[in-house]
Amino acid sequence: MPEVFQVFGIVVISILVIIFFYYVPFMLWVNAQVSGVRVSLIQLFLMRIRKVPPTKIVNCMIEAHKAGLQDVKRDGLEAHYLAGGHIERVVHALVSANKANIQLSFQMATAIDLAGRDVFEAVQMSVNPKVIDTPPVAAVAKDGIQLIAKARVTVRANIRQLVGGAGEDTILARVGEGIVSSIGSAESHKSVLENPDSISKLVLSKGLDAGTAFEILSIDIADIDVGKNIGAQLQMDQADADKNIAQAKAEERRAMAIASEQEMKAKAQEARAKVIEAEALVPQAMAEAFKKGNLGIMDYYRMENIQADTKMRDSIATPATATPKKK
Repeated sequence: MPEVFQVFGIVVISILVIIFFYYVPFMLWVNAQVSGVRVSLIQLFLMRIRKVPPTKIVNCMIEAHKAGLQDVKRDGLEAHYLAGGHIERVVHALVSANKANIQLSFQMATAIDLAGRDVFEAVQMSVNPKVIDTPPVAAVAKDGIQLIAKARVTVRANIRQLVGGAGEDTILARVGEGIVSSIGSAESHKSVLENPDSISKLVLSKGLDAGTAFEILSIDIADIDVGKNIGAQLQMDQADADKNIAQAKAEERRAMAIASEQEMKAKAQEARAKVIEAEALVPQAMAEAFKKGNLGIMDYYRMENIQADTKMRDSIATPATATPKKK
């Protein structure tokens, strides 16, 4: 039994020692003291209680201390970690900025990191500018010839504009707009092909990096290709449209003429029907006139003679169709 209690006591003591060294990282405290970082065991213990990894905090403090950064404090690192930031990335950025003589404070670095941007990459881009290739941009000169240009934009990160500044997509959109405007204002596509640097100068002079997280250093035209003759194509399309309009108007006039002809035929038939109706009333009127004594027999014969003469004149005026001769 004494041996069982002895083994149990050893296990309990081992567990307590492990728990102690977990919550009180003694070796980490020794490492901090040797590196010149002043941090107490109580502070390391409280970090465990606040669920802040002491190893990350101490390592960041050691790196900042060795780099000579005075504004990196333990409280600031803990607050940034609890806010969801990347303390290692922030410290790396501060060290790189300090070595490159770039003004970057701890508050600015943490604000950039919490804004969702990679502050360390931004510092590296400030030291080593980045080249962005634009997609092919199509534009049409005043002579109607299409040009397709590709540009390379060299940018450098603007630390002060990283929070709230526009990104690469805005830079590409503005450069594309500037290329279209520059080519569109050219009198001839040949002048653009002869002097492609005129596009770069015009686009660069517009200050396209305003309100963005970058500073444009240069815009170089990498390639220019000749596309379609847009002016001729537009003229052809306009000619086709004019032809279709003229055809439509001609069809409209033809339909109106046919309708007018049909209307005139209908009116003529109506007039002819009225004449026939009036002629049918003539015998009745003559009979009525005989009864009343208004028309005598001699008058009737005279009228018949006039009608016979009229028919004879009509037959003389209208030539008879020649009958074919029999063989």
